[in-house]
Amino acid sequence: MPSSHRPEPSRTLDAAATAALLPWTALADEIAAVLRDASVLVPARTVLPLPLGGTLFVMPATDSRVAMTKLITLTPANAGTPRPTIQGDVLVFDVATGERRLVLDGPTITARRTAAASLLAARHLAQEPQGPLLVVGAGVQGFAHVEAFVQGLGVRDVRVASRSAASAEALAQHARTLGAKARVVADAEAEVRHCPLIVTCTPAHSVVLGTPPLADAFVAAVGAYTPTMAELSPTLCRHIAQHGHIVVDTPDARHEAGDLLQAGIDVADLPTLGDVLQGPRIQRTGPVLFKSCGWAGWDLAAARLAVRAHDHARAAAGTVGTAEPHQWATP
Repeated sequence: MPSSHRPEPSRTLDAAATAALLPWTALADEIAAVLRDASVLVPARTVLPLPLGGTLFVMPATDSRVAMTKLITLTPANAGTPRPTIQGDVLVFDVATGERRLVLDGPTITARRTAAASLLAARHLAQEPQGPLLVVGAGVQGFAHVEAFVQGLGVRDVRVASRSAASAEALAQHARTLGAKARVVADAEAEVRHCPLIVTCTPAHSVVLGTPPLADAFVAAVGAYTPTMAELSPTLCRHIAQHGHIVVDTPDARHEAGDLLQAGIDVADLPTLGDVLQGPRIQRTGPVLFKSCGWAGWDLAAARLAVRAHDHARAAAGTVGTAEPHQWATP
């Protein structure tokens, strides 16, 4: 006999609706919770080259309650066109029933979880968390990091460097709408000497920074995620390794962090963000580089938070059906 059970329909959310479920501070906290959750399982991501130069990424992860897979394409040829370079979705399932709960916007998840991981690292490692902040790169990640650092750290002075003057001005204007003072700078290298917070979030086709940072600087480098990519010069990476500390996002960075690998740094010996949270805090002396390559665990954190927030909103509206909000509580 056919089952009389009617699964609750899943919701497909657009970029704005997805972002609304993922406030910066809450998302950074959820990433920390994922790093402390022993039930989290994150297998290696599948990276499939596509015939015309694009790439398909398949990134699954699960914990004791939520299973999710991020399916996104990266199409560099779309740069400069109306089509985004990153497209796709994050599918979220209930582990207990197997039902699909949410379909979230993949590019929004990618942007926000990356910036939230940088925010979490800065909260623990930055000696001057209020800036000024130098952002190199004015694409999607530039916007996400400015929002995360302004709203999550209280940054009020933002300098933007980009190969595109129009993109740089657009990001500076966005920072102003958030309440920060912001301006476009022509020479990122010169600004390094004045900014204790630095984020590089470029396509990583070539090195964009080589000047050693301030002794109390926090640098987040998020643009390079393969061994052949690099935003920071080998000299800069070795300087920070010698005079300060380097922290990587996950152990996967040992074969993905092109900036560090090209500098001849033994990535396998470096502490991870999880080590920073779970062990003795790294001594705040000298500059710190947080090297982020991306991890499906960050996407899982976003999925967990999104489902909880979505269920809470529906419960408040009196529309919750078969799934109760408490079953998605953070362990």
